[in-house]
Amino acid sequence: MNIANLRNRLLFSMIFGILVFAGLLAYGDFEAVVRSFGEFEWWLFPIILLITCGNYALRFVKWEYYLRVIGVTGLKRWDSFLIYFSGLGMTVTPGKVGEWLKSYLLKEVHGTPVTKSAPILLAERLTDSVALLILCAFGVIAFATDTWPIIVIIAVLCAIGVGVSRHRPTALGILRFLARIPLLKRFTGQFEEFYESTYTLMAPRGLILMTLLSVVSWSFEVFAYFLTLVGLGVDPTFDTLLKAAFILPISTLAAAIAFTPGGLLVAEIGLTGLSRRLLDLTRDTATVGTVIIRIATLWFGVVIGLIAFAILARRLQKQGISLEADMALEGDAAG
Repeated sequence: MNIANLRNRLLFSMIFGILVFAGLLAYGDFEAVVRSFGEFEWWLFPIILLITCGNYALRFVKWEYYLRVIGVTGLKRWDSFLIYFSGLGMTVTPGKVGEWLKSYLLKEVHGTPVTKSAPILLAERLTDSVALLILCAFGVIAFATDTWPIIVIIAVLCAIGVGVSRHRPTALGILRFLARIPLLKRFTGQFEEFYESTYTLMAPRGLILMTLLSVVSWSFEVFAYFLTLVGLGVDPTFDTLLKAAFILPISTLAAAIAFTPGGLLVAEIGLTGLSRRLLDLTRDTATVGTVIIRIATLWFGVVIGLIAFAILARRLQKQGISLEADMALEGDAAG
């Protein structure tokens, strides 16, 4: 991995995001969409962004917890903050590969081996996925939708991941198999360190606690979506909140399966389609709702992350550390 490669991936994703938004505007009828934007209660937008920050704050708490679990000590809170949010700025890279940037930055700032911290990303995704399953599970039953296959696929994948990671004989057997592959044999030590961190992070107590924290953090985004709907004129009823608690999580899960950059296109299709189906919104209103909530919950985070990365990169540069060179070297070693 190197910075230039990440820049290219990020640029590609941003162009893709622009195209997705352009497609949404075309779908919603441009003139009608503009009119709906004008009718939105914009005084709610700062509140929506603030609520989204609540989600980011709780996810940072989870990051801090996982650092302690794998034994990372002596890392300044501000450095940890910049590292975590730098990764948030890369969530729109294909397959979210840019989020691995957190491990590289942690190595440069603190010296923690990449193979030791990288499993944190897996634990974050797992607990987020289970939390989203919990949030939208009731909706599958209440609204009798045909989205249950997504629930089943995610649940099975999560169960397999946890089962394999916590069953040492199976995990070690996989590692021994990988060690016999010529191209991977020299990474046996790194695989073992990666697995030991994964085993620790997948402990039942930590999984339960962090999943509950994820339920709370994702509830912030659900409420942000609820306020977005209210700003579009939807009645602020419990039924609307319940539907928001289904539409946003299931769309996010579908996007996670698709592995598109930041869930682009898949999430937008899910949000727009389900809001029309369950809330009986017009095309233009559903389109505006999707654009606003994606700006608040995705692109807002990307902007914060890029600012954090710029601050951290400048600090490291003053210390004589070139991320460009160091990450290119890491990429060569990983290749």
